[in-house]
Amino acid sequence: MKNDIHDQVSTYYGETLQTSADLKTTACCTDIEYPRHIKDILSDLHDETMSKYYGCGLTIPTTLEGLRVLDLGSGSGRDCYVASKLVGENGHVIGVDMTDEQLKVANDHKQYHADKFGYANVEFQKGNIEELSRLDIENESLDLIISNCVINLATDKKAVLQGAYDLLKEGGEIYFSDVYSDRRIPQDLIDDPVLYGECLSGALYWNDFLTISKEVGFLDPRTVSSNKIGIEDEKLAEKIGNINFYSVTYRLMKLPKLESDCEDYGQAVRYKGTIEHNKDAFELDDHHLFEAGKIKTVCGNTYMMLNDTRFKEHLDFWGDFSTHYGIFEGCGGSAPFSSDNTNSDEAAPCC
Repeated sequence: MKNDIHDQVSTYYGETLQTSADLKTTACCTDIEYPRHIKDILSDLHDETMSKYYGCGLTIPTTLEGLRVLDLGSGSGRDCYVASKLVGENGHVIGVDMTDEQLKVANDHKQYHADKFGYANVEFQKGNIEELSRLDIENESLDLIISNCVINLATDKKAVLQGAYDLLKEGGEIYFSDVYSDRRIPQDLIDDPVLYGECLSGALYWNDFLTISKEVGFLDPRTVSSNKIGIEDEKLAEKIGNINFYSVTYRLMKLPKLESDCEDYGQAVRYKGTIEHNKDAFELDDHHLFEAGKIKTVCGNTYMMLNDTRFKEHLDFWGDFSTHYGIFEGCGGSAPFSSDNTNSDEAAPCC
């Protein structure tokens, strides 16, 4: 069954689809408006690299200069070549894909993009993203892993995330968009090759994704953005029924000391406004926007995500972990008991 799905996916993206216009849903899209510097890079890419890219949107974070980056399911190489420009001559980008037709497009235009950018820093490897250990990449050698609507096509999502965790350096991250459902998908829909190829029936139930992420070591998954997916094809919509699908961008950081909840240690940070193209504000996730020059209190996990990663040089930090003040108000969970004894005016006895 597993190999059958891999064959179906390879056929769908290697033969059935000819351009992104052949997609039947918006599942492979991210709800994002490209900033000017990204539009400029995209305008420099080879026409075939663009037309054979089966998706829309872009899933690449900020602060990439000099990083070693892996793109999971790199397809025609579009995102790899964008990342090539962003990491610069001292960075390196690796794309992995299992589809020969897509890899050929990506490799055919390596020299074209090297000539455009003035350096060659991109390579492509054939492989299955469920078997990242088989790639010619050392463990703990990557700063960043990106992926755009590909992990849902894998039959073993936990293997993908575990492989990503193993390849990342401590302080590195996987930053990716993918499709999630509001319930577990029944087997008859998983077996549908079109629904699977359209990135729908292979989607994880969102709560299962959070559980798996934490099990492999990504202890505090952060949502960056999310939007509901529209299913305009009537036949597909009828098959899906009441299941809702969402396109979500997550950042998962490899920081082994992260806690299971947001704890308060009296810490604060101030963004310096030094990240290129993000002078006014820096967004860590969908509920942490740091305006330049403004001091903001943060939980211990957020403090580590900023202080123990590539973002450190762009912020000022106050506090340490010497004093714990309980759960971080408005961010962490709540105590599993009431602070009021509603049944009696007397104090509760000690247990």
